[in-house]
Amino acid sequence: MSTAVATSQPSSRSALNRLLDNSDVLIAIVVVGIVVMMIIPLPPFLLDILLTANIAAALAIVLATLYTTEPLQFSVFPSLLLVATLFRLALNISGTRLILLEGHAGEVIESFGRFVVGGNVVVGLIIFTILVVIQFVVITNGAGRVAEVAARFTLDAMPGKQMAIDADLNAGVITDEEAKKRRETIAKEADFYGAMDGASKFVKGDAIAAVLIVMINLLGGLSVGVFQQGMGFSEAIQHFSLLTVGEGLVNQIPALLISTATGIIVTRSVGESNLGQDLANQIVSQPRALFLGGIVTTSLGLVPGLPKLPFFIIGGIMLLISSALKKGIREDAEAAAMDEATAVATRPAEPENVAALLPLDPLELEIGYGLVPLVDADEGGDLLGRVAMVRRQMATELGLSLAPIRIRDNIQLGSHDYAVKIKGVEVARWSLMPGQLLAMNPGTADLPLDGIPTIEPSFGLPAVWIGEAQREQAEISGYTVVDSTSLVVTHLSEVIRRNAAELLGRSTRSRSASRPRWTSWCPT
Repeated sequence: MSTAVATSQPSSRSALNRLLDNSDVLIAIVVVGIVVMMIIPLPPFLLDILLTANIAAALAIVLATLYTTEPLQFSVFPSLLLVATLFRLALNISGTRLILLEGHAGEVIESFGRFVVGGNVVVGLIIFTILVVIQFVVITNGAGRVAEVAARFTLDAMPGKQMAIDADLNAGVITDEEAKKRRETIAKEADFYGAMDGASKFVKGDAIAAVLIVMINLLGGLSVGVFQQGMGFSEAIQHFSLLTVGEGLVNQIPALLISTATGIIVTRSVGESNLGQDLANQIVSQPRALFLGGIVTTSLGLVPGLPKLPFFIIGGIMLLISSALKKGIREDAEAAAMDEATAVATRPAEPENVAALLPLDPLELEIGYGLVPLVDADEGGDLLGRVAMVRRQMATELGLSLAPIRIRDNIQLGSHDYAVKIKGVEVARWSLMPGQLLAMNPGTADLPLDGIPTIEPSFGLPAVWIGEAQREQAEISGYTVVDSTSLVVTHLSEVIRRNAAELLGRSTRSRSASRPRWTSWCPT
């Protein structure tokens, strides 16, 4: 026996999987079957099965909308709404055909006509009219308006959402795959609300068609009963009116459920839980509202002329629920505070993470305190403006829009030393001679100069530190003479050229379309 059970379960699952794999064929059969129902008369028993399936399917659709956390989880709803509406109209046609041809349309329609409304035609017509008004005036119009506004706002918000995705991608917050998924979600969201805006018209048309079908059935049934079947006038009205009302009710109830599902899906905002959990969580989070409502409801029971027991019962229930919610919230807060205190007390001592306090600039120029006059404009320093020119030069030559080059003094450097850092890593360092000029030999100068020999840092040329008095002689002899600021700027430019790959990134490319940002001087 156990072996048989064990083997039957996989076979049933495989059968279900085969059915799901062939769902496209199943949908095609359903659509073709709906068209056939409009042409070929159905036997009463088969019509009963289909009417029951219509009610069950409407209930399943409503429950499916209740358990969605966002509208796109039920993105097939617009197409499903069209198929359900077409199926319901086909059932109306089949029921009308049986009512007018045979005077009998199965057990389901007759039961709705006799049992649900107690066999009273007037009551049945009134209930049917109320259902149509609720569906057409209240739910369908409201859902259609919400779908229209949602579609309009979704389309208007698409450019802003796309720009936000691009900004997050350029900032490195998300990956390319995540950006692609977000763009697909935005496109699907726009398509969904656009489709819902049109699909809501199906429900409105279905409500109008239901009213017309009932009127046609009443007039047609009266004519068939009196002129073709020889019934008396009152008998024909009683018989065909009950069947018409039953047929209208049995199709209008699923239509009302589908309209409700439409309203739920278009008014559902994105949440972390389904509708029931969100509703419960958001209501129980406001116990004061229930408390005030309970007081008002109980007070109404004290008004002379009003029944006391119903108001006292409902008001008391609301007060009890409010009191229980307040107690639960207070206990949760105390438990959370106790858990937090326990966690703090048992938390091991950890060294403070100071990495977040240290700014990491893409490109930095650090100078010793003896070079601060090069930056200070009050002392004639123009290094800040010259560095800004470097950023423009790199943008023109390399197409590289650099981040602001942060210039800061560093007391750990020598008084006349400077260093270039890329992302916090030092890539170049050199020392200047105070009050001296650097004479570089490009290979054409033969006359030696009196000074301190050195090697120029940018291109590795032989050079000599000389005084201002030797400048004219050095230039006549073929040397290239530069001051300290020009030397730093040239060295910085060459460092940027050699490390351009390190400085190129998404944030660098995104700044190419933005306004130029000046370098900044940040003394410590």
